[in-house]
Amino acid sequence: MAVRIETDNYIIRDVQFSDYEYFARWEVDPDMTKYFALDKDRTYEDVVTEGFAFKEDKSVIDLTITEKSTGNPLGRIIISRIEPHYKSLDITKIYIGGDRRGQGIGREVLIGLMKYLFEELDMQRVTLDYFTGNVKAANLYRRLGFVDEGVARNACSKDGIYYDLNLMSILRDEYFAIYG
Repeated sequence: MAVRIETDNYIIRDVQFSDYEYFARWEVDPDMTKYFALDKDRTYEDVVTEGFAFKEDKSVIDLTITEKSTGNPLGRIIISRIEPHYKSLDITKIYIGGDRRGQGIGREVLIGLMKYLFEELDMQRVTLDYFTGNVKAANLYRRLGFVDEGVARNACSKDGIYYDLNLMSILRDEYFAIYG
């Protein structure tokens, strides 16, 4: 099933092969990956191999965030742990790349994504996590209605170092109470 989510300024769509070039560049940028479990020696081939594995895995949706006016890629979303029976999933990775971070894109994109997840896919529960210390992400997620659930200690590693992840979720009823 092809995914296309449209907000006022952005389109979230299925990944195209040409998008991997952007992902490979963004996913080794130290400023960009400070709060992601991505090793510094990640290569273009790693990104492509991972992307092709995602295409085969029915429990993963790999998406590109693009600017509506130009079609240029701006970021990436990976959704995983899709559980149709429980109507739950995890926003495993979401980022805006390059020099476009901090411009409010993430807020608009996340609201559009939640609309799709709750209204189109009929999810009951959407989860996400963030590295301890990523205050900007935590504040954004809370403003959008996500609720803290706890900390998963040493839940991921990056370059051989383990990091804690703060877990958050938003439920269907909470989404509709906020966004109608």
